[in-house]
Amino acid sequence: MGAEEVTFKDLIDGTSKSKAGYGKIQFCGEQAEHNGLQYFWVDTCCIDKSNAVELQEAINSMFRWYQNADQCYVYLSDVSTKKRKASDSSTEYTWEPAFRSSKWFTRGWTLQELIAPTSVEFFSKDQELLGDKKRLERQIHEITGIPLSALRGAPLSHFNIEDRLIWAGTRQTTREEDRAYSMLGICDIYMPLIYGEGEKNAFRRLRKELGLDNDLLDFLPNAVEAPFNSVSRQDEPSCLPNTRVHLLQEICD
Repeated sequence: MGAEEVTFKDLIDGTSKSKAGYGKIQFCGEQAEHNGLQYFWVDTCCIDKSNAVELQEAINSMFRWYQNADQCYVYLSDVSTKKRKASDSSTEYTWEPAFRSSKWFTRGWTLQELIAPTSVEFFSKDQELLGDKKRLERQIHEITGIPLSALRGAPLSHFNIEDRLIWAGTRQTTREEDRAYSMLGICDIYMPLIYGEGEKNAFRRLRKELGLDNDLLDFLPNAVEAPFNSVSRQDEPSCLPNTRVHLLQEICD
């Protein structure tokens, strides 16, 4: 979570309006009212993260909360709907490239926000509707690699656990353990949170709960005939630095 995101403490202390993230919350409330909703909920400021019990309950329940939501709004602060050309005075809509490269698609916690709700609407930083999950499903599929059937609401039980773990890919979280914890709802399991255990141990516990072995190399995305899949070819120029076979093996040791 960025430093400019509004937290629960900011709301309690009355300092929330001084942060850049307050505009997102205000927009969410206005949009919810426009859609006839009585309440709205924002994960960054509606969970008291200083309360370990509340935090654990929220993380273990969050996927279900999103699943039961009437509507989910995604506010993309790095996507603008309008860009003025230097060569003329017209306004050209060029938001799709920015949409495809938005940081929102690189964050661990947003995976469940994308999959769980039935209805997801995407808005630019200009507060303009870009489209919903259904309308943008082709772009989302190409960005994330998530099957269209999953985006359309097929039960997650139709996808094996290994595939669901791969959806997380290289998504990042502020706290390293959250890379594993953000997959709890998607994997349909519950387990206690142990911040400080590290990402490796968190994933080891997750895989144990799922009844999987801990040979992570079996579940890393790979390309057929790629040099890094072969010890004999790992030193070829086309094999990127830090992807040698022995380095990958260290992940499992």
